[in-house]
Formats: sequence, structure tokens, C-alpha cells
Amino acid sequence: MHVTILGSGSPLPDPNRAGPATLVHTSAGALLFDCGRGVLMRAGAAGIGVGALRGLWLTHLHSDHVTDLNDLITMRWAMAMVPQPLPITGPVGTADLVRRTEAMLETDIGYRLAHHEDLTWRPDDPVTEVTDGVVFDEAGVRIVAAPTDHAPVHPTVGYRIEEGGRAVVIAGDTVPCAGLDALCRDADVLVHTVVRPDLIELIGLPRLVDVLDYHSSVRQAAETAQRNGVNTLVLTHLVPAPAPTEADEQPWVDQAAAAFDGTVVVARDLATVTLDEGDG
Repeated sequence: MHVTILGSGSPLPDPNRAGPATLVHTSAGALLFDCGRGVLMRAGAAGIGVGALRGLWLTHLHSDHVTDLNDLITMRWAMAMVPQPLPITGPVGTADLVRRTEAMLETDIGYRLAHHEDLTWRPDDPVTEVTDGVVFDEAGVRIVAAPTDHAPVHPTVGYRIEEGGRAVVIAGDTVPCAGLDALCRDADVLVHTVVRPDLIELIGLPRLVDVLDYHSSVRQAAETAQRNGVNTLVLTHLVPAPAPTEADEQPWVDQAAAAFDGTVVVARDLATVTLDEGDG
């Protein structure tokens, strides 16, 4: 099992960072968590086509985490030689989002059905809405969901992916909470959204300052990792995002290291984190 960061960005467009998306490679297949801006471009760069995805798991329905859901639905359907639905799992509200996305695509669906004689079926991706508990258990791979706290966005969930005694946690957007702690206990890797309050407060824009009350700071993410015995903390969805250079990323590492004695990784698009080595 290993992890590829497909998108380490946030709602703010960044030429270096696609929207939030993480790929976990397992014996059950490639598992995609969230589908932000540019997800299929980054997946292609990682050598993963849309047909290879075992499923999509959404942490919540904020626009930046689901921006390219329409692209996933369209490409999974239009590029398949036989019906190959994409299983989609997410919090309550996911089914409505998927059906509304398909409705938005209706004109395009009609064009493609009219043009391709061998395309005789419509997109029909199965949706499972979850709150907590085991949500996937196949080929020795288990995914457990638990509620997180991103209020007023509700409900939101995080995921723990387990295989062969190893575990990866996808936190999504959240402040510290009991559900996240339960997922993180003794995990090998925690992929966690983080913000920098010191920089955001310095910028001072009210709408940017507003994000501080429902995202974890770097220190809070580090404290969650430390409290639960995590080995490697991956900082992603970085706000405001640093340039992808060691000099710009080091202050993020330093803030995390002040509260966490494991390995800290500042995510970059297409970075890989291996569970065997604990680094990427």
C-alpha cells in the first residue's frame, strides 16, 4: 500500500497544485479520495486511467473537493467499452449531488449517445452514503469511516484504509474531533488538510480569516498525529499554499515538528508516500 497526492491545493487556483485528491494504491485497486480540480490530469500523470479506479470516496461536498466529479462521471462512462459504473461513497447528500451532476451533463450525454453507435448505455454510478463504520471490505482491504467536524459543512467524514496491518487516514477538512482521533489511532500515514493562521491573519481578508474556524492549523494537525501515535503526517490542502521549494515548505515542517515527533511531509502534487519507508 502506498499513497499518491494527486492534488495538494485548495479552492484558490494554483499553477503548482491541483484540487484536493488523494490516491491510495492497494491490492483491491486504486482508491480515489475526493476529486478536486484537475484530478484526471494528475491521475494520468501518475499512470492511472479513469477505468482503473476501484471507487471514489468523498470526505464532504465542498466545491473544491468535488469540482471534477463531472469529469470522472463522463470519462468513466464515455471511454468504457462495456458498462463500468464507478462506485461513489460519501456523506449524506452524495446521492443527490451525483444525480444533479448527471442531470447537468444531460445535453452532453445525449450528444455522445447520438454519435457513438457502440455506446448504448447511460451513466449510472452507484452511490453509498455513510456516516461511520466499515464502508468497504474486499481483497484484504478495509475502509472505515467516521464523522469529522467541518461545521457548518455537515455531514463530513474521514476515512481509514487498512491492509496487511498498515493504515492510511484521509482526514479531509476538519478541526480536531473524536471521530478523527478514532481513525488515526496508530496509523502509519495521516493525510491532513492544514492552514497557517499566522499567515492568514497577516493577510487579514475577512473571507480568508473565516476559514480558520473550521480547518485545523498545522499545529492542531500535528497534535492529532502525536496524540494518536501516527508515524507520518502529510500536510495537504495548504492555505495559503507555499511555493514547492524546500525553503518555502520548511516553516510548515517546523510548525508541525514542534508538536509531533514523527515524519512530516509537505504534500506536492504527484508526491508518493510509502508505508514501508515512512517517507516520500
